[in-house]
Amino acid sequence: MVSDVSDALNVSDVSDLFGESTSAANPAAAADSAELERLWSEPVRLFRLANLLREKSCRSDVSFVVNRNINFTNICIGSCRFCSFKHSKRYFLTSEQILERTADAQRRGATEICLQGGLAPRMELEDYCAILETIHRDFPRMHLHAYSPMEVVHMSRNSRVEPKECLKELKRSGLGSMPGTAAEVLVDSVRQRICPDKLKTGEWREIIKTAHRLGIPSTSTLLYGHVESLQDRLQHLRILRDIQAETGGFTELVLLPFIPENNILGSLPKNEFRKADLLDHLKMHALARVALYPHITNIQASWTKLGRDVAAAALLWGANDLGGTLMDEAIARNAAEDPFILVQDLVELIKERGRRPVQRTTTYGHMRAFD
Repeated sequence: MVSDVSDALNVSDVSDLFGESTSAANPAAAADSAELERLWSEPVRLFRLANLLREKSCRSDVSFVVNRNINFTNICIGSCRFCSFKHSKRYFLTSEQILERTADAQRRGATEICLQGGLAPRMELEDYCAILETIHRDFPRMHLHAYSPMEVVHMSRNSRVEPKECLKELKRSGLGSMPGTAAEVLVDSVRQRICPDKLKTGEWREIIKTAHRLGIPSTSTLLYGHVESLQDRLQHLRILRDIQAETGGFTELVLLPFIPENNILGSLPKNEFRKADLLDHLKMHALARVALYPHITNIQASWTKLGRDVAAAALLWGANDLGGTLMDEAIARNAAEDPFILVQDLVELIKERGRRPVQRTTTYGHMRAFD
């Protein structure tokens, strides 16, 4: 099914792509809201434009990072209705367990450790810093990609320290970059329905901008396929585009499809949320490519959430990155997928789609190509 959809739309002639308001010389002009809504209803045209912009931005390269996720606790005071993470047996990793996982990741060639966890009620700034310092002391060359804006708010509240000061201390402790999670959908009316106790849109935006100003880059994310509308998605993308135009601190956009299993939001009647189908997944990656061009040029397809085949198909719809090997990913994933993928499997997935695999660093530095 995936290949059928992609092959049917794998056209090379883009001469009839642009309407009166756009031209091949200025494809970014297609990124206004009205045109984006029209593109959503015209998959062939959207497909062509996304691939044109992907080629301009990334050529045929598709990147990935060798990394490991360490989810240090699932104890959480949060009430996110889409979360399947904290409902399993409660745990909190020790420093020794974190170091063991890091050592194993380094032996497997990882260049990044991603650290995230639940909002444990007693965790303060010094506890978050201690995790970074423990790893950084023994593995000084490992990039530490850690702590979402919500975790920054949590440590700020518990320690009675301003978020900006928290970010400064985290950077001193070895923080290299931040995951731009906790964004979900940056529309407060949607947030009230899916994560009412989480930080608001303005808070998320201010923490991310502060991090960028302090020299801490971050990813950006969008959780789609639940109660949000197309207009909500476009508003979210506009906010990301505006932040990037101001700070230049985003490394990528990671599109995260909602997984309805084992959570409150997924138990709603099916007519109350808009679960994405195959074409929706592909169109969303293409739409993000067009909407964010030329500000955010790396669009990631999450193989843990989409599954390997759909993520690979998204490479034909504007995506240019498959994320990381992960080795351990528990917060949210497609239950049908193993939470680890070998480098050789990523390389094969990419080559099967006619693209050039490239191993990267967290911040998209080129490490090696697999020609």
